[in-house]
Amino acid sequence: MNATSETAAPAEPRRGREARRAARARSGVASIPYITRAIPLTEMLSEEGLAIIEANAETLLQEVGIEFRDYPIALERFRHTGADIKGERVRFPKGLAKALCATTPPVYTQHARNPERSVEIGGKATVFAPNYGSPFVHDLDKGRRYGTIEDFRNFVKLAYLSPFIHHSGGTLCEPVDLPVNKRHLEMVYAHMRLSDKPFMGSVTHPERARDTVAMCEILFGKEFVDKHTVCTSLINANSPLVWDSTMLGAAEAYAQANQACIITPFILSGAMSPVTVAGTLAQVLAEVQAGTAFCQLARPGAPVIFGAFVSTLSMQSGAPTFGTPEAALAIYGAGQLARRMNMPFRTGGSLCASKVPDAQAAYESAQTLLPTLFAGANFVLHAAGWMEGGLSASYEKFVMDFDQLGAMHVLAKGIDLSENGQGMEAFNQVEPGGHFLGCAHTQANFETAFYRSSVADNNSVEQWMEEGSKDAATRANALWKKMLADYVPPPIDAGVDEALRDFIERKKASMPDASY
Repeated sequence: MNATSETAAPAEPRRGREARRAARARSGVASIPYITRAIPLTEMLSEEGLAIIEANAETLLQEVGIEFRDYPIALERFRHTGADIKGERVRFPKGLAKALCATTPPVYTQHARNPERSVEIGGKATVFAPNYGSPFVHDLDKGRRYGTIEDFRNFVKLAYLSPFIHHSGGTLCEPVDLPVNKRHLEMVYAHMRLSDKPFMGSVTHPERARDTVAMCEILFGKEFVDKHTVCTSLINANSPLVWDSTMLGAAEAYAQANQACIITPFILSGAMSPVTVAGTLAQVLAEVQAGTAFCQLARPGAPVIFGAFVSTLSMQSGAPTFGTPEAALAIYGAGQLARRMNMPFRTGGSLCASKVPDAQAAYESAQTLLPTLFAGANFVLHAAGWMEGGLSASYEKFVMDFDQLGAMHVLAKGIDLSENGQGMEAFNQVEPGGHFLGCAHTQANFETAFYRSSVADNNSVEQWMEEGSKDAATRANALWKKMLADYVPPPIDAGVDEALRDFIERKKASMPDASY
C-alpha cells in the first residue's frame, strides 16, 4: 500500500452514518444470550501460591472464625456440622467449610421469561449485567441527582436494548421517590415487564427476597421455579469476616427456593482487608466458603457464585480507587481460587471513581474490564453505567460501556483460524504492492471484519468540526435518548401481568410506608 493510502478515507455521507448508528442502537432485541470464551485464562498464581492462600484461608476459618450475627439458625446448623461455636463466632475445623461447599453446582442455567435470553453461569460462559446499587444518577442535562423509579425503568430499557448486555441486573439505581419497604416490588416488576432478559431480586430484607420469589412463581409457575433457577441475587459479606442477618435471611430465602446467590466479600483493601493482595485473597476465600456453606446447609445443591469485589483505596484520603494494578491482580487470583472451588465466578465490571464520563472513567473502566474477561469471570455485575465509585449511575456511561462490552464479545472469540479467517484467498487476489480494499475476500467480509463502535468518531478533524466538535459523552447523550425514544417493550401474557400487578398492589396495601 502506498503512503497516501494511509490517510483517512473520505467521510461517508452523514445521513448514512447516522442511520447505521441508529440501527446498531436498536439491535438490542437480537442480542447474544451470553459470551462463550475461546481465549486462554490469565493465571498469576502458581500451585505453590494457591496452596499458601488456601492454607491461610483455612487458618482464618479455624483460628479466627467468621461471625454470623443475629441469626441463631445459622449457628445451630453449623453446630450440627461439628463447627466450634462461641457466641456468634463460628470456627470451622480444617476442611469443613470447603467440604460443605462441595454440593454447589459448577454450572447452572438462569432461565429468562424469553427462553432465547436464558444464560449459562459457569464454565466458559461470561454474562454481563449492568450497574447495581447507586443512590444517585447522572446525565449531561441534569447533572447529579437522586435516582427515581423513572430512572430505574429507563436503565432497564437501555439494558434490554443493548445487544451486549445479557442480564437485566438488579438495583440499577435506588428509586428514592418510593418508600424503602415497597420500592422492591416496582423494581422487580420493571425487570419482569420492561425486559425479557434474566434479572436479580431484592436482598434488603428477607421478606423482600421472599416477595421476589413469589413474583417469580407468578411469572414462571411455582413448580418451574422450584426445579429451575430464574433469579440470581447479590449477597454481600460485611467484611471483614462477618455475615449479618439481613444478608443471611435473604440468602436463605433464595437458597431454599433453589434460586442463586452471589456470595461476595465487598472489600476495599487497606480498610476491609489487609493492604496486600495475598492477604486479601485469603480473606475472600474464607468469607466465600463460609457464606456458601450456609447456603448449602439451607438447601444442598442450591446454585452459588463465588463472588469477589476487591478494589483499593487511597492511603492519603481513604477514598476508593479503581482500575489499579493491585485490584487487577486480585481479580486474577480470585478467578483461580474460584476454579479450585469448582464454582462459577463473579468479579470486575466497568468500575471507576470518576465523577463524570471522562478519560479517567474510561481508563479505570478498561483496566477493570480487561482483567475481568481474562480472569474468566462468569457473571459480571457493574458491566455498564458505574461511576463515582458506585455512588452514581450514568446515562452516558451506560451506553459508552455498552460499546466496550461489544468489543469484549469480539476479543473473547479469539483468532479465527477457519479457511476464511486465514485469508489466503486474499493473497491470490492481490498482486505484491497492490491493496486489499477492493478484492473479493475483503468485499465478502467488510461488514463483519472489524468491530465498529457506536460511540467513537473516526472521521477527519474537518468532518468532526463540521458536525459540532462533539466529544464521546455528548455523542453518548444523544444515543441513549434515541434508544429510549425507540424502545418497544417485549410482549407479556396479559393474565400474568395482571396477576403480578395484583400481587404488588395487595402487598403495598398490607403495610404502611416506611423508610427502612
